[in-house]
Amino acid sequence: MSRRSSTATGRPGFLVYGLLAAVVLGSALPLYWSYMIGSHTKDEANDSPPPLLPGGHFFENARRVLDTIDFWQALLNSLIVATVCGVSVVFFSTLAGYSFAKLRFRGSSTLMGFVVMTMAIPTQLATVPLFVLMRNYGLLDTLAAVALPTLVTAFGVFFMRQYLIDAIPDELIEAARVDGASMLRTFWSVAVPAARPAMAILFLFTFMTVWTDYMWPLVALQDTETLPVALDRLALTGQGQTTDYALVLCGAGLATIPLLILFVVSGRQLVAGIMQGAVKG
Repeated sequence: MSRRSSTATGRPGFLVYGLLAAVVLGSALPLYWSYMIGSHTKDEANDSPPPLLPGGHFFENARRVLDTIDFWQALLNSLIVATVCGVSVVFFSTLAGYSFAKLRFRGSSTLMGFVVMTMAIPTQLATVPLFVLMRNYGLLDTLAAVALPTLVTAFGVFFMRQYLIDAIPDELIEAARVDGASMLRTFWSVAVPAARPAMAILFLFTFMTVWTDYMWPLVALQDTETLPVALDRLALTGQGQTTDYALVLCGAGLATIPLLILFVVSGRQLVAGIMQGAVKG
């Protein structure tokens, strides 16, 4: 009876909750594995089979991480790059998304199609041209070389355009124009308040993507380091042929703490944006 009633009312059943639980556990497993291995000694971490329960050496390994690499400087560099890229992507993507969604101009559909097509190009193909470009401009081994390629993204433009199509009624824009508002004033007073939930989500995704980026910073930086590049050095500190996985995964666990804090702080805005988009859909 309860199963029929839940199906009739559209409530999620046991299968849905089971799938959600599996997704949550699968997502949390890498975090648990990093902490668990990072809390053991090097010999214990290299045992076969590996330990499945946490040990008591996490803080000891954390001190070794701080002594091995310049963790705090790398953390600051990653924070600067991720924040600058996040703010830039949100600002320019909101401007472009509003233009494509609500302004009528010749060639808008063609330009939007071109933006979408660029999302199909693998980012690895741009590594060599970007390296040559940054070398010619004298920006190699600077944070600017890491940040410049991600100041605007095609996904951000597409995401904001799709959101703003339904988020802002055309009548509201016309009313602002009748009241004498300029184009920028209409954007600031009408589009930005309506786009805040999507802007928060886009900033979160961009921050996370830039924070975890490894390939391009490894190519563009030499002495200057972001956090993923600095953590790569931990794999080279082991003596002999055995990697100190306890040290490496302890550093990886420390590097995820800022992301977890960001998720906790912005969780309410993230959920609000998802729910608002679901209601509008």
